[in-house]
Amino acid sequence: MGRALPAANWFASAVVYQIYPRSFADSDGDGIGDLGGIIGKVDYLADLGVDVLWLSPVYPSPQDDNGYDISDYQDIDPLFGSLEIFDELLEKVHGRGMKLVMDLVVNHTSDEHPWFVESRSSTDNPRRDWYWWRPARPGPPVGRPGAEPTNWTSFFSGPAWQLDEVTGDYYLHLFSRRQPDLNWENPRVREAVYEMMRWWLDRGVDGFRMDVINMISKTVGPHGGLPDGAGPPGGVIGAEHFLNGPRVHEYLHEMRTAVFQGREGRFLTVGETPGVTVDDARLYTDPARAEVDMVFQFEHVDLDHGASKWEHRPMKLTDLKASFGRWQAGLADVGWNSLYWNNHDQPRAVSRFGDDGLYRVRSAKALATVLHLHRGTPYVYQGEEFGMTNFPFSRIEDFRDIESLNHYREAVAAGREPAEVVAALRGPSRDNARTPVQWDDSANAGFTTGTPWLPVNPNYLEINAAAALADPDSVLHHYRKLIDLRHTEPAVATGDFTMLLATDEQIYAFTRTLGSTEILVLGNLSGDPADPGDLPDWQGAQLLLSNVGSRSWILQPWEARVLRRML
Repeated sequence: MGRALPAANWFASAVVYQIYPRSFADSDGDGIGDLGGIIGKVDYLADLGVDVLWLSPVYPSPQDDNGYDISDYQDIDPLFGSLEIFDELLEKVHGRGMKLVMDLVVNHTSDEHPWFVESRSSTDNPRRDWYWWRPARPGPPVGRPGAEPTNWTSFFSGPAWQLDEVTGDYYLHLFSRRQPDLNWENPRVREAVYEMMRWWLDRGVDGFRMDVINMISKTVGPHGGLPDGAGPPGGVIGAEHFLNGPRVHEYLHEMRTAVFQGREGRFLTVGETPGVTVDDARLYTDPARAEVDMVFQFEHVDLDHGASKWEHRPMKLTDLKASFGRWQAGLADVGWNSLYWNNHDQPRAVSRFGDDGLYRVRSAKALATVLHLHRGTPYVYQGEEFGMTNFPFSRIEDFRDIESLNHYREAVAAGREPAEVVAALRGPSRDNARTPVQWDDSANAGFTTGTPWLPVNPNYLEINAAAALADPDSVLHHYRKLIDLRHTEPAVATGDFTMLLATDEQIYAFTRTLGSTEILVLGNLSGDPADPGDLPDWQGAQLLLSNVGSRSWILQPWEARVLRRML
């Protein structure tokens, strides 16, 4: 039992740690994290046991979307350091036996990228068709609502088209108006991207996390036009024409061949793919198709959303189990799962899915245990490993995220009360993930000697890495044990997955089986005691890991256990 993976799939037993550089550690006192700060924490990360570091963008950027608007793909923004400091970081990471993965943002660039600057200079510029330039639709006056080439809307609110006064045409931007979409239909665009990727691999990086990579192919009509979208109302209109578009698999296979073929080494490619289904993911991650190693899917982090992410609804545990179980089963024979609760776009899991009050430590451990014991590659987001929580936002001036600020302006303009909108932002805002890492209980949590770019969570006096390192029963030391278990127990890396107690609203339970080894995972993801009932022959099994240490078969609030037996 248990599917053997090719030797190339080294990532089955690996754990990835995401660094959001501007919030990680500041070495020069300007209030913004940088590469020097990361260098100072490499030993901490190596001691945690992680195998791969993923850096969110550190390229030159106007920082309209905190670096996801790139103006030069082959340099480092002075905010973060220089190429020489990057090389120093890479050498230290490799010296501690870890890999380093760059964030690849190639669905769009910054409007300050030289390619776009050239593109917008005139309608006959050779780089004009490197982006999606289109004239206004017939009828409404140019610049008025309804004149946009299509009815597509942006993920950051408002139309997905921006009028450019220089030529009178519109350009497409699925995100900020300062993030124009690249036209991947143009082979010169694709080759320029591949050349850039090869440049980074030649420098020594170990792969790429690919931002919204399933949006690079758009539906194009017979005369080059883009079609209107059908809806849904309140959602992102037009998504059916750019999510998992008609040529995306062709492009990703071409990328894999052009960039990685013939290279020696163990590389990692991860595609961020909003709206992807299990069947889509099987195509993206099937090794025989040579596209990407794994994808980030969003199904489980949409379970507590109403009509939009700003409308919260309680997540049912049975819905979470159904979602995770579907992905475990769907990628059991082909492809691979990525496992995550947190990233730079998601609020803190212990506040969102756990209990960040009385049971903060216990629920953080329980959530981590359940996630890490699934089949797939776990991702740890900075500060998650010692239980950082959401920020207590109380006023709009506390926010920095463009998505949150745009929603606030739009909602208030539509007549909603400002305090009501701030309350709706507080839980789901991306800024929750971006408050500075809390390293110790000194000023600014040890993040900076200057003024931090985003306020430090006031609970840093209690919740910080130094306190967690000093406490053998901390969340951090539990993460170390989970990471070690994935490294040392083959059943955790590649064993079969079987869901148990699928209809139970308190207990998340499953087994992992490889050969004669069977592992049982029990997680009471609630604030009340829970009875797992009769699970034959497990009560006397070997206890590998627990966050409570109870001897009773009844699970205490937020208790998680990992048991092992031989078949």
